[in-house]
Amino acid sequence: MSISNELWLANQDLAQACLENPFVQGIGDGTLEQKKFAYYVGQDAFFLEAFARAYSIAAAKTSDYSDFITFHTLAGGVLEELRLHEGYAANWFVNLSSVEIGAATRRYTDFLLATAWSNDVALTTVAMSPCMRLYAFVGEQLAINGIPNHLYSDWIRTYSSSDFLPLANKLENLVDKYATTNTAKLHSTYRYAMQCELDFFQAAWMI
Repeated sequence: MSISNELWLANQDLAQACLENPFVQGIGDGTLEQKKFAYYVGQDAFFLEAFARAYSIAAAKTSDYSDFITFHTLAGGVLEELRLHEGYAANWFVNLSSVEIGAATRRYTDFLLATAWSNDVALTTVAMSPCMRLYAFVGEQLAINGIPNHLYSDWIRTYSSSDFLPLANKLENLVDKYATTNTAKLHSTYRYAMQCELDFFQAAWMI
């Protein structure tokens, strides 16, 4: 079994907790209060910027040119997500320039950037991969009976699409290439990132 898959399977409790979180379920059935989603959109913009920066740091650290290109391609995908969020923000009347970063968002972004700056490419990819794999999982699960027609349909459509899963797979391929030794630090880093994901959803739910 690959390291990326082993890490994912070892954290199914947190993945399921994210899926069952009332914020995510509210997106799924369209009942989520609009103010909660608006808060999430503003916070996710901070997160995606940090995520793109972490990709760029990893790209700078790799000596493999093909991986350098892959990291930048993945960063480009995140920038596309940011553009999508700009559209969301306009639709939800969120002024991204005036949004303040929340505590859960700050913990997650600080963790990602500290990991990217202070550690090797292996640990950086491990810290980043839970987000991609989790969103592909959540999108797939929310769309399992078809994509419903409500306020959050586009969100479900984005993360359940055939375009998103290959991005998650590319990142996991990098995890498997660089994380050649299965260590406790890999597991604790991955799990911390998964917990940050759950905390991120919960923070939006609590607004």
